[in-house]
Amino acid sequence: MTEDLTPVLLSALQHYSYCPRQCALIHQEQTFEDNVHTVRGHLAHERVDSGASAMEYGVQVERSLPLYSRRYGLTGRADVVEFLVDGTPYPIEYKQGKRQKKVHDEVQLVGQALCLEEMTGKTVPEGAIFHHKSRRRRVVAITPELREYAIRLIGDVRAMLGSGHLPPPVQDRSLCQACSLLESCQPELVGNGARIRRLHAALFEANEGDGL
Repeated sequence: MTEDLTPVLLSALQHYSYCPRQCALIHQEQTFEDNVHTVRGHLAHERVDSGASAMEYGVQVERSLPLYSRRYGLTGRADVVEFLVDGTPYPIEYKQGKRQKKVHDEVQLVGQALCLEEMTGKTVPEGAIFHHKSRRRRVVAITPELREYAIRLIGDVRAMLGSGHLPPPVQDRSLCQACSLLESCQPELVGNGARIRRLHAALFEANEGDGL
């Protein structure tokens, strides 16, 4: 890493894309709790976390491969990287859910691609998300748009962690209900508190205007 860049974990890109507050709770406050989704995720990762490497169907396969990028200040691990015949890396991220498009997962894969390109000198045009529930891969093209989004998120994550501030909850009930940090985050309580403070401020301004 360059000395002026605070390292950002690859997993933080996925967490921040899902919810900046979740990212801060995990990577800044060191808060983490399990729910049914995270437990299933742990089970889905049992094999890839072994770190074993092997030749499979003529392809070199590396599991739990350490990654880094000095240019972007990234660090972490790839669940699986297949090295094609010409040496091109093909990252594969394992997720526990069913096969569906989620940019939160894709941005983490793009971060892995950025690291692999710097480490190997090979362009990584695509990778895949392996959805454990459906036992199928979803090919993800590493497009210029996704690269731009991932690079912007790296800067956003670094700025957030450097600020020391805890962002407000996202305004999306479905994301909150699926999050393992629901109890620690208390999004409804935080949201209600913010609304009460705004109401108090509005009343204060109104009273000031009435000369009270």
